[in-house]
Amino acid sequence: MDSRTKRRLSPAELDALARRALGAGVASATELTDGYANAVWRLALLDGREVVLKVAPPPELEQLSYERNLLRTEADAIALAAGAGVPVAGLLHAGFDDPVLGGDYLMLAALDGVSWNLAQESVDPGRGAELRRELGRLLARFNGVTGEVFGYPHAGITGATWREAFLAMVRALLADTGRWPTPLPRPAAQIMAVFEAAAPVLDEVTVPHLVHFDVWVGNVFLDLRGTPRIQALIDHERAFWGDPVAEFVTPTIFGELREDDPLLAGYREVTPLELTPAALTRLDLYRAYLSLILLAENGPRQYPEEEYARLRDAAFSSLSQVLDRLVRPSLDAVG
Repeated sequence: MDSRTKRRLSPAELDALARRALGAGVASATELTDGYANAVWRLALLDGREVVLKVAPPPELEQLSYERNLLRTEADAIALAAGAGVPVAGLLHAGFDDPVLGGDYLMLAALDGVSWNLAQESVDPGRGAELRRELGRLLARFNGVTGEVFGYPHAGITGATWREAFLAMVRALLADTGRWPTPLPRPAAQIMAVFEAAAPVLDEVTVPHLVHFDVWVGNVFLDLRGTPRIQALIDHERAFWGDPVAEFVTPTIFGELREDDPLLAGYREVTPLELTPAALTRLDLYRAYLSLILLAENGPRQYPEEEYARLRDAAFSSLSQVLDRLVRPSLDAVG
C-alpha cells in the first residue's frame, strides 16, 4: 500500500547504496509495495546476488511514537530469532544514520518463496492446518527469547514491569491520536481508563519475551517446492518485549483464538500455554492495542482512502467490541 512515509530513491541512488553496503552495483530493481511503512525494493546485483533493501522514512518525518528506529528493532529481532532457530531472511548489512542516505536501511537476503497471503489457493486445507501448526512451533521459539526490559527499547517506551511498559505503550499511542485526528469509538481518556482498569492482569507477566506482533499471512513466506512448508517469518519491525500471549493477536486478526486452532497445538508442542480467564483478558488488551495502531498509523502515513477504508472500518469495529468486553467485567463487579 502506498503511504507518505515511503521514501523514493532513483536508480542511481539505489545503485550507490548497494555499492556502499555490499560492494556490488544494481542490475535491476523492483519496488515491493505490500508493506505499509518502509520503502522496500528487491535488487538484482551485478554479482548475481538477489537482495531486499528496506529504507526507513526520513528521520525528520514525524511517525507514531513506537515507530522510532523501527529498522533497528527489526535488525535486533532478526538476529535473536535466527539464534532461536526461527527461519528469517538473513541480515546482510545494517546501515544506521547513513550520512549519504540520511537515515536507516537494511539489506536482507532475498527469499525465493511466496507469501502465504498470495499462496493460499495453492495450499489445500489439510496442509494449511499443518502449516498453521508449524507456525505455532516457530512462534513459541520466537517468544522463547527473553530480555532485560519490557516495551520498545529503541523507541524509548519501556518499563520495569510489563504493566508499566504496556500502559506507557498505550498512553503514547493515544497521544499520537491527538497529534493526528483519529476516529475512535470512545474519547481517548475513556479508552485509557479501560486499559488501566484491566491492567492488574498484566502483573502475571514477569519476564520480557520477544513478541513479533505482526505475524499475519502476508509476513509468512512459504516454500512451495514439494510439500509446502514455512520458509521464513519476515517484517519484524513491530516487535517488542512483553507477553507471549500478545503473539496470537495478528494470526487471528479481528477474530477469536479457538482452543482447536492448530496454531495453539503447535505452540504447545514447544512450551506450555494455558488460556486462563486472565490470559484471555490480556489477549483482549492486546487486540485493542493493535486496533489502535491500525487506526492511528493513517495519521503520519496518509493511506489512499479506498485501499485503507476496509482495514480502518474493521479496526474501529474490533476496538469498539473489545472495549465493551473489557468494561463489562468491571460493571458486573460493581453490580
